[in-house]
Amino acid sequence: MERLLRLIQDLYEYLRFEKRAKWHRDLPFDEMLFDRWQRAKNLGFGDKTSIYHNAYVYGDVRVGSNTWIGPFVILDGSGKLEIGNNCSISAGVQIYTHDTVKWALSGGIAPYEYGHVKIGDRCYIGPNTIIARGVAIGDGVVIGANSYVDNDIPSHSVAFGTPCRVKRQVVLSDISTLLDKPFVNIS
Repeated sequence: MERLLRLIQDLYEYLRFEKRAKWHRDLPFDEMLFDRWQRAKNLGFGDKTSIYHNAYVYGDVRVGSNTWIGPFVILDGSGKLEIGNNCSISAGVQIYTHDTVKWALSGGIAPYEYGHVKIGDRCYIGPNTIIARGVAIGDGVVIGANSYVDNDIPSHSVAFGTPCRVKRQVVLSDISTLLDKPFVNIS
């Protein structure tokens, strides 16, 4: 048993050194053992999508291509969850497609309630945001950190707060000037 423990510790130190040298990061052991892109592929998510090993996935969850799903994320697809292409789902985000409020208040008599959640393409969902069942978020949306999203957010919006509300609009620059100027102008 001691030999096995020493082998595991040696593996940890090797992987830790490799990650620090290549990426300048230090991750928990399980995150170094498993490939985030392979996990996404195994879940049927789109090409070039990655999902951290310590993210939870339940039910019917569909994710497009080139999307990043950070650590400590909860993706509840019990009522169907769709996330588009080129999205960033930050650390600690929780997306729910069901709730048990009426079930709990009724002493278990009322059923759970379900609602499809859809997040469009090119969205940034800030850290520790909670998205409630039945919400639709359009394309090109920025949701600020620590927000509680309980209503639909239209495309090209910047929204934040508890409850989350639209505060600004995202204006995309002309595609021909992307190399010379910032891509996004938040006004």
